Amino acid sequence: MTLRVLAAMSGGVDSAVAAARIAEAGHDVTGVHLALSSNPQSYRTGARGCCTIEDSRDARRAADVIGIPFYIWDMAERFHRDVVEDFVSEYAAGRTPNPCLRCNEKIKFEAVLDRALALGFDAVATGHHARIADGVLSRSPDQGKDQSYVLGVLTRGQLKHAIFPLGDSTKAQVREEAARRGLMVADKPDSHDICFIADGDTRGFLEKRLGAAQGPIVDESGEVLGKHEGSFGFTVGQRKGLHIDRPTADGRPRYVLSIEPVSNTVTVGPRSSLEVTSIVAGRPVWNGPVDAPREPLACMVQLRAHGEVYGCRAQLSGDEVHITLDAPATGVAAGQAAVFYLDDTVVGSATIASAA
Repeated sequence: MTLRVLAAMSGGVDSAVAAARIAEAGHDVTGVHLALSSNPQSYRTGARGCCTIEDSRDARRAADVIGIPFYIWDMAERFHRDVVEDFVSEYAAGRTPNPCLRCNEKIKFEAVLDRALALGFDAVATGHHARIADGVLSRSPDQGKDQSYVLGVLTRGQLKHAIFPLGDSTKAQVREEAARRGLMVADKPDSHDICFIADGDTRGFLEKRLGAAQGPIVDESGEVLGKHEGSFGFTVGQRKGLHIDRPTADGRPRYVLSIEPVSNTVTVGPRSSLEVTSIVAGRPVWNGPVDAPREPLACMVQLRAHGEVYGCRAQLSGDEVHITLDAPATGVAAGQAAVFYLDDTVVGSATIASAA
């Protein structure tokens, strides 16, 4: 069956090859690049971002090589509201957000998919490294590039209209294919940084928007060890950049244990104090082959992008998911997503609220 497919083309190698594969399969494909900034030069320049003038040109050239229609959609206002402002407000509240996950949720698979369906498209295709079959999301075979974690917030309805053509390919295979197809982005570097922070200085970006606010750095007993210029510049588990001159008695490093935005206090301590076995998470989404677990579900959970995976028991209670880990985890930060797996299959996700 021939489908009308909207291929989201970021200007990178993955989305270009994804669009090419869908077109080669005989589907009616239209390429679209998302303009995410009203002033693209205020975002990252060069080949490391996904919101630049260069990227839109690379996407257009790829569409020309593939032989598909190409358009640019202005999503700048919504991106600023749903991703950039959300990022700032989350840090101001003492949480650590994942802007790529929020962009997938609010832009690529809410705003774009909604518009695509309204225009008569059957599905949206992207270059994400993840597998999807019958609306069920699974990990990519390329574990180093797997993006199922940042897609774990999608609903079953959104996954039903999503196509990930790179699902069974490694990154090396994608680059080789791009070269064979004559796509100029074959050797283009991946983007790793936050696309809307032009110089990569997250602390400086937040300080410009929230203002410097000096506060104490304390140990677990409450003793003041130093000062900072804004609690928004820290995340749970952070070791570097604490600027504490006084060493610990045993010489071991300190880590950020908690962030209290109301009192503007950052608490630090030994790595052992970071260990947690109990997590509470909100905003659950159940998008896998099983329904919301009213009884404890034995599964695996990933707590950060490209982070470790832990065995756990997850249970929905009201609007919260209670997670009991089989072994202690460290660096668990409020605002990050907990994504649940059965083997390599995504079961659902929730946003971490607290851990102990």
